[in-house]
Amino acid sequence: MTNDISAFNSVPLAPPDVIFNLTAQYKADTDPKKINVGVGAFRTDDLKPYVLPVVKKADAILFNNADLDHEYLPIAGTPSYTQAAARLILGQDSPAIKENRVAAVQTISGTGANHTGAVFLEKFYKKSPKCYISKPTWANHRNIFTLAGFEVEEYPYWNAERRGLDYEAMLDTMRAAPEGSVFVIHACAHNPTGVDPTREQWKGIAQVMSEKKHFPFFDCAYQGFASGDLDNDAWAVRYFVEQGFELFVAQSFAKNFGLYGERAGNLTIVTKSAEETKRVFSQMEKLQRSEISNPPAYGSRIVDIVLNDDALYAEWKENLKYMSNRIIEMRNALFNRLTELGTPGTWNHITDQIGMFSFTGLSVAQVQVMKEKYHIYLTDNGRISMAGLSTNNVDYFAKAVDDVVRNV
Repeated sequence: MTNDISAFNSVPLAPPDVIFNLTAQYKADTDPKKINVGVGAFRTDDLKPYVLPVVKKADAILFNNADLDHEYLPIAGTPSYTQAAARLILGQDSPAIKENRVAAVQTISGTGANHTGAVFLEKFYKKSPKCYISKPTWANHRNIFTLAGFEVEEYPYWNAERRGLDYEAMLDTMRAAPEGSVFVIHACAHNPTGVDPTREQWKGIAQVMSEKKHFPFFDCAYQGFASGDLDNDAWAVRYFVEQGFELFVAQSFAKNFGLYGERAGNLTIVTKSAEETKRVFSQMEKLQRSEISNPPAYGSRIVDIVLNDDALYAEWKENLKYMSNRIIEMRNALFNRLTELGTPGTWNHITDQIGMFSFTGLSVAQVQVMKEKYHIYLTDNGRISMAGLSTNNVDYFAKAVDDVVRNV
């Protein structure tokens, strides 16, 4: 006789994911003027998904490769891929690479890189149980590091009054945090605010983190996409390496290759010595084996081909410039429309911010009216994806913002 009470009786119903639920609401809306500025995926000016031309070429190379098979990849991924990914973020002339102090593991996109790094640190990093994430940050950061076993705290980042970086408060929290705490830092194009530290501010952040012996865990989902310049977007990570930090970098190729559904990621690891790197890598392989056994092949093969071919790499950089320039054009267009409308407040933060997202400063009540009255879908914190705007809808969007700012 079976027990009448289910083993799952006490499982609570989880709330739906904010972004995916927002997309579902948008799809169900039948209004012809509807706009989706919630999802973080690039769109053309026609608001269509963009398959990078260089990705199509790499795909054709794969298709025509008679020797291609579907065997398992190595546990840590294809070495030519992981090494190229590490070079991309650290730079060809990185001292860490030259000194064999770098390991890299292929992951399930950036989410997997965050997770794998978090689980590894929880098991082996004993300096502090605390992990600090920015306020605000990508929603998954808290979930990932909490699930791994960290005590997750926040450090100030967004100053709502100035609509910019809360730099001094951020440093104060770093100084007050227990020595050796893990700090999750966005390498470029901070999500959701679009606000990045200046190079001088990065130097100040590095100085305080060095004094407190904190561990930097960079999350880099937008290299090359943020400014259109791969080296510029990697500057902060490379500076920290030059200053002698050990660190992790979670890399995603979803945005900068448009490989959203292929889950191509990488975890780059910098240690103090070649011997430490060997030991860390061995444990990373052991961890990876227990979780995913080995990573998926298709997306990483695309990236591998492009990063290791000079001509395709050069073409990829041009594709990146097209994407980043379209985002910049939409920032300028929105700012200009709001200025022409005389919308109350200052809006220069729209053009000062960088990358996929902009933190508009709209309140929860204003966002609600945007959804209900104008059929414009954005997250409650006022974050918008600039890729959801186009030359055809930016006027409508700006007029909606003007209305809610004046009347809500």
